[in-house]
Amino acid sequence: MSRITMVIPKGRIFQKVAGLLNDASLGFETNDRQYIPHIGDPEISAKIMKPQNIAQLIELGSHDVGFTGYDWIVESGAKVVQVMDLKFDPVRIVSAVPETMSEGGLKKKKLIVATEYERIATRYLKERNYDYFLIRTFGATEAYPPQDADMIIDNIATGRTLKEHKLKVVHEIMDSSTRFIANAKAMQDKEKKEKIEELAMLFQAVLVGKDRVMIEMNVPADKLDEIVSILPCMRAPTVAPLFEGQGYAVKSAVKREDTVKLIPLLKKYGASDILEYEFKKVIP
Repeated sequence: MSRITMVIPKGRIFQKVAGLLNDASLGFETNDRQYIPHIGDPEISAKIMKPQNIAQLIELGSHDVGFTGYDWIVESGAKVVQVMDLKFDPVRIVSAVPETMSEGGLKKKKLIVATEYERIATRYLKERNYDYFLIRTFGATEAYPPQDADMIIDNIATGRTLKEHKLKVVHEIMDSSTRFIANAKAMQDKEKKEKIEELAMLFQAVLVGKDRVMIEMNVPADKLDEIVSILPCMRAPTVAPLFEGQGYAVKSAVKREDTVKLIPLLKKYGASDILEYEFKKVIP
């Protein structure tokens, strides 16, 4: 089979991607000084690169698959196949100005705009008919106003950093999160496509597994119908009779977030010996 080459992002999203690879049983190992990590799967070789460059490298065919933010796909203009949205590190790309600046005042001067996102910023500023001069930043964009820039275009998660620098959002430009992407020609190769789709299935199984837990309990016979009726599940609860007719063992895969209200409710309805445990993977 053709070997799959994978590129993994440095920086903020590295740990989540590394965790995903290990949870998918791919055997990912590296240290801070390595750019060529070890992958336990002999059909995959990997390299660690900056996320800003990954989409272009995959478009060029240097690598078959990789992980990067949707913002960097748009910013680079790379033509790649977005295999799946992992939903890691969701952020918003926004324009922001000092709190004291009015929105009307933005059109009355030539704005100095600081950003890492030249392509995204240029499109936004032209669509809004701003008169502007663009400064390319390399991190710490929020530190530019008010002395060195009138506006920034940057990514935010909570907005706390903007508030700390006395900045306010003018417009939300786009949303972004981590994507698993592939080279278009690799997706036309039968063997590579099959391997890439297998990886996507494993990643999805890990993500669903993190979202769900198994609830298992003992239920009296006269409470079974009532408890099953309130029990969420992926398809249907598993029900098995207990020894000597002492009721039933019931188990169901439920969303992790539902357990806070569900477990007290099950107890109230007569369930006992309730167990909650985690999955590693869930394949619907």
